[in-house]
Amino acid sequence: MIEREFVLARAMNEPLQNTRVLLVDDDPKLCRLIASYLQPLGYSVDAEHTGPAGLSRALTGAFDVVLLDVMLPGLSGFDVLRELRKSSQIPVLMLTALGEEADRIVGLEMGADDYLPKTFSTRELLARLRAVLRRSALTARSQEPSQAAPIVLGELMIDTETHTVLLEGAPLTLTPVEYGLLLTLARAAGRVRTREQLLLEAADREFEAFDRAIDVHISSLRRKLGDDPRSPRFIETVRGTGYRFLKPAATLTADAGIG
Repeated sequence: MIEREFVLARAMNEPLQNTRVLLVDDDPKLCRLIASYLQPLGYSVDAEHTGPAGLSRALTGAFDVVLLDVMLPGLSGFDVLRELRKSSQIPVLMLTALGEEADRIVGLEMGADDYLPKTFSTRELLARLRAVLRRSALTARSQEPSQAAPIVLGELMIDTETHTVLLEGAPLTLTPVEYGLLLTLARAAGRVRTREQLLLEAADREFEAFDRAIDVHISSLRRKLGDDPRSPRFIETVRGTGYRFLKPAATLTADAGIG
């Protein structure tokens, strides 16, 4: 089934990407199949089959994205991701077994950019890969000099020039997805953003029914903000709809006095 998908997708004549991919998976056959699909599209693919070897290669800085399996000999994919995130924000797409929702949630909470069940189609692989790469490119561009003024909402400041977030003057370490979500919510402060909107605007993915990725990223973002969802200072859950960034009290007072 996977081999047939690769043949069909290759015939789509996708544009070249010239992207360096590190594939960390203990299944050599799957690695060869993924490489045979991506390489004609302009991707260079290197493979490692153990956790320690994958971590060592990922830390060299020679790659643009990592495809990381959860079940690996030596170190699990979670252990690799944990160590990698101590010093690198390289995009990471986790590969998980079918139905292992817990694996996906843990990976996202630890800083993975996205997940892909091992029963993936080649079209989904390419779409997810491109999505995390686009987010990475947007993050890099956001660090270039610009004239955009920082967004200040109470004790929170988002500097879009340097891609930094300060809470009470202390910097926060956010993943690219978390930063994108926070920026999207902050720019729409006081207005509800649906999960579909957040997936499209911040996570750069098409909406999938029952997709909990946004909820997991929001949960992680709340922890870093020290925000209690039962009594939020920043991010309010709008049940059945999505999320809203709360305007600070001073802002609300100022708005009420206008006119």
